[in-house]
Amino acid sequence: MSAMTVIAKICGLSDPGSVEAAVRHGADMVGFVFFAKSPRNVTVAEAAMLAARVPPSVACVGLFVDPEDGLIERVLADVPLSILQLHGRETPARCQEARERFGRPVMKALGVATPDDLEKAVAYEGPADRLLLDAKPPEGADRPGGNAVAFDWMLLKGGRQPTIPWLLAGGLTPDNVGSAIKLTGAPGVDASSGVETGGPGRKDPEKIRRFLEAAKRA
Repeated sequence: MSAMTVIAKICGLSDPGSVEAAVRHGADMVGFVFFAKSPRNVTVAEAAMLAARVPPSVACVGLFVDPEDGLIERVLADVPLSILQLHGRETPARCQEARERFGRPVMKALGVATPDDLEKAVAYEGPADRLLLDAKPPEGADRPGGNAVAFDWMLLKGGRQPTIPWLLAGGLTPDNVGSAIKLTGAPGVDASSGVETGGPGRKDPEKIRRFLEAAKRA
């Protein structure tokens, strides 16, 4: 890769200290989760309070899982989201429809376990503005991401990569993000569980700092 800086996103933020750590240490995007089953779920009021601490130079991303339009409307009424992240079973048509209806770029999360999964990503290149390549959830998981598992990054090294901007996600930590970027050439990375301590949803400002510094160094 050339000297382009890797885009770094910290997702699932739910308290002021972790938002401030992400902003201070160079996150390009911060993510707020609007999905009741997630331990990182925030209310619209909480997200509005947190987003108020984010400068305009950092994108606020809202993570939704197969959302109804009403939910997105309620969030956008109070939270200045720059990007809608669709993390469920949304079709390419749904991505395009959401982008047109809400006037925001759409980032579509796709679970990856096999080369076929990377081929399926082609259908979203156009309807979505960005892709987030995440590990497929473990069997029986009740949420589509944030499960602290990685997929086989060699699939990206040897296989087809998206032609639109994309982020690598799934099991990334301060200790492995540098090697993941070098191996895959990922133009962007996303961490959630990998920057937590003491349980799902409990972000660790020190891990956020280390993750962002390692990502930018790579």
